[in-house]
Amino acid sequence: MSALHQAAEDYLVVRRALGSKLDHYGYLLRDFVAFLEAAGATTVTTELAVSWAGLPGEGAHPSYLAKRLCVVRGFARHLQAFDQKSEVPPVGLFPSRTCRAVPYLYSDEEIVALMEAARSLTPALRGATYATLIGLLRATGMRVGEAIRLDRNEVCFDEGVLVVWKSKFAKSRELALHESTLGALRAYAALRDELCPGSGTPSFFVPRGGARLACSTVQGTFAHLCQEIGLKARSELCRPRLHDLRHVFASSTLLGWYRAGLDVEAKLPLLSTYMGHRGPASTYWYLSALPELLALAAERREHVLGVQA
Repeated sequence: MSALHQAAEDYLVVRRALGSKLDHYGYLLRDFVAFLEAAGATTVTTELAVSWAGLPGEGAHPSYLAKRLCVVRGFARHLQAFDQKSEVPPVGLFPSRTCRAVPYLYSDEEIVALMEAARSLTPALRGATYATLIGLLRATGMRVGEAIRLDRNEVCFDEGVLVVWKSKFAKSRELALHESTLGALRAYAALRDELCPGSGTPSFFVPRGGARLACSTVQGTFAHLCQEIGLKARSELCRPRLHDLRHVFASSTLLGWYRAGLDVEAKLPLLSTYMGHRGPASTYWYLSALPELLALAAERREHVLGVQA
């Protein structure tokens, strides 16, 4: 193993020991080191870093190019502590963000249609897997990755809860489940065990052959289902995404609280905790996603101000 490769592996070990997941950094960083060595370089230079980050070309999303350079910058800072010749590329060489995506808020009818389309997938276990996954994401607002990582022993049917271990920000939490959600998960588990007995995998969702779901495959399959039922982009920034089921859960929960006349401000920390946010500030984005929510919030405010007057 070369000195650069060893430095890269040491860097990943240190960052992960400090709590960073760096799920995709390993592949990108090793590819960058291979690029350096192919160029005959023994350390990081800004010129080579920019050249490597821009390799995907003009068709790549700007945020992806910025992510690639961010991987290099972190490693270069680490390397500079041992090699003063290492250059840390400056920020801003690639645009780090574009306009934030507008949530695609699915109607109940669209979600039902997506689940029905999923059930038509073959083989039968794959269809049941995707239908149940979509339903679970809508019912709980889980992150896609959390659902994919879900193991069988983390669905506690007797207690009526689902356990999410060390997700974003290394936070773990328990999600109370509605009886209808528990029933759907029980039915899926029974079918999974019937069609794929003795698979040996701890994964709760098993699409076929005992393998765990892969995020890229899930995203691609969901895009296919959206196309099949005729869902189209509402604007350049508002396109059907699997992640938007999380927005649907949050906005519908808030909408229900407003309609019920509950103290939303007092209950918002509960929703924030349930969704695995650091705090309510991260959850406020969902308020702006649905015009009806803003209207109800404004109406509530006017009522309070009127009473105070």
